[in-house]
Amino acid sequence: MAHSIQFQGAARTVTGTKHLLRVGTKQILLDCGSFQGARELRDRNWEPFNFDPGEIDAVVLSHAHQDHIGMLPKLVKDGYRGPIYCTKATRGLCAISLPDSGRIQEEDAYHANKRGSRHQPALPLYTEQDAYAVMKQLKTVPYHQFIDLPGGVKFRYFSSGHILGSAFIELYFENGQKLVFSGDLGRYDTPIIKDPEVMDFAEFLVIESTYGDKLHPTVNPEDMLAEVIHEAVDRHSALLVPSFAIGRTQELLYHLRRLQLANRIPRIPIYVDSPMATSTSDLYGRSNEEWDDEMSLMVQQDFDPIEPEGLQYVRDRNMSKALNVQQGPMVVIAGSGMANGGRIQHHLLHRLSDPDVQVLFTGYQATETLGRRLLDGADRVWIFGNEVEVRAKISRLTSLSAHADQGELMRWLSGFKSAPKKTFIVHGEPEVQDIFAAKLRTELGWEVAIPEHMEEFSLDI
Repeated sequence: MAHSIQFQGAARTVTGTKHLLRVGTKQILLDCGSFQGARELRDRNWEPFNFDPGEIDAVVLSHAHQDHIGMLPKLVKDGYRGPIYCTKATRGLCAISLPDSGRIQEEDAYHANKRGSRHQPALPLYTEQDAYAVMKQLKTVPYHQFIDLPGGVKFRYFSSGHILGSAFIELYFENGQKLVFSGDLGRYDTPIIKDPEVMDFAEFLVIESTYGDKLHPTVNPEDMLAEVIHEAVDRHSALLVPSFAIGRTQELLYHLRRLQLANRIPRIPIYVDSPMATSTSDLYGRSNEEWDDEMSLMVQQDFDPIEPEGLQYVRDRNMSKALNVQQGPMVVIAGSGMANGGRIQHHLLHRLSDPDVQVLFTGYQATETLGRRLLDGADRVWIFGNEVEVRAKISRLTSLSAHADQGELMRWLSGFKSAPKKTFIVHGEPEVQDIFAAKLRTELGWEVAIPEHMEEFSLDI
């Protein structure tokens, strides 16, 4: 029986993860994410799948970020009717994020048609209803429990420490060989969720490389948060924080709560202006099986670790709009994390030209996103068709990244007792992948491949 893997996303780029396993006549899809960033990448989302969705036999998800699940509604809409396996928390996050994504698709199409789209009419990639249809096919799987897949394959999940419910995937073929897909690996000794688990062997390894070329700063994120909040207080201004609704927002709230408990920051209004982040925070608070020891201890001591004093969740558009004229000091945490959509764009539209305002980015900014342009020093940007002068202070907090850096990737790889037959490097920008591949070759002596988009490799070695 022939075995192969084809990289239909996250190949020589960071987003759009889709890895197609062919096991004889059976096909198993690892993740089904959307492309983000540059226009040429986003356009791939509108192309037909490079496989017949109706012929896929199973889908296995690593976690619930959009670049790993964002195309599931289109997959189901185009004919996939099989199981979609995930962890319990990933299912909970899918129930929050996929309908939200569908609503955004519909809203974007509506506004494009109002402006006079080049497409007549502009249509959503998928709808909110398409997203809800996915939920019927999600099958939850506990960590460490083997599940049978078509073609005689078995798989099980291990915690990857990236976000709530995130996992790396261990797959055994009927010939006894093992493939491990890292998904996105998280960091060690970070708050709320557990560290990545150890993996010690695989014939084939598919590993992410988002930060495979660098080490994250060792600066305590609470020091910088305290500094920018005191600056907002001194200036009576707003601190705008573009933030990913899943993971990053909850980590920010955790650190703000700790700063308050240590009396390192004054109590000022903290607004979370994201319906998805609101629902996600509630899920984090209920997922005690995912918590690390420190999170569990704070709960036992009757402290809500992700609810700082002064926190208000913004639940409707009118309240969100009112924030644009509200005087500071205040913190506004809003999606999206790359500022390429969501309510943060409205706040940036109204406040970027104010030199007293601060904008703090806390995560990865893909090429050609608004966040990347601001961090790269643009003095003017376009938001909703309006040219906006950038006079606000733009800064970045990199120590909050949910992705393992080069050192942490190497730490995880050090658990392997012998070299895989072949290691595939995915989910990274080309120059980053080249640096990471060279490190694996020279320091570990491993055989490494960096797949191109749509490249297929035999696993019969």
